[in-house]
Amino acid sequence: MSAHDFAFNAIDGKPVPLSQFAGKPLLVVNTASKCGLTPQYAGLEALWQTYRDRGLVVLGIPSNDFGAQEPGTEAEIASFCSLNYGVTFPLTAKNAVVGASAHPFYKWAVDEAGEAAAPKWNFHKYLIDGKGALIGTFGSKVTPDDPNLTEAIEAALRA
Repeated sequence: MSAHDFAFNAIDGKPVPLSQFAGKPLLVVNTASKCGLTPQYAGLEALWQTYRDRGLVVLGIPSNDFGAQEPGTEAEIASFCSLNYGVTFPLTAKNAVVGASAHPFYKWAVDEAGEAAAPKWNFHKYLIDGKGALIGTFGSKVTPDDPNLTEAIEAALRA
């Protein structure tokens, strides 16, 4: 299996098969609007603006799993992200990212990288290469402009 075997629903309800991103690096991030880390939306948007023309896709996965910090509806989330952070990268509908009800992508990522790679909080990041392989996990406190993350993205773009 690869990441390309999974699909989410977009924040507007349309299907988002990850296979549509084949050939492109993909940064999957579980997000929340009422978290101390919510300002990372600005950094994720900056990554998207910097690297999208080279192929990077940033995909935000709103989740209410940690501290109930994503209580809004999809429409409220989309509005919040756009108005407060100028988010233009794709967002999905809300999903569970941990536990028995976690989206299958997250279960796969933990199977691939081990339990330590499971999200422990909002804004956990997974970097997927163009073939759908999980090539990096970055904890919540790793900001979008962290050199470890940007170097991994640069390497994935060169691959």
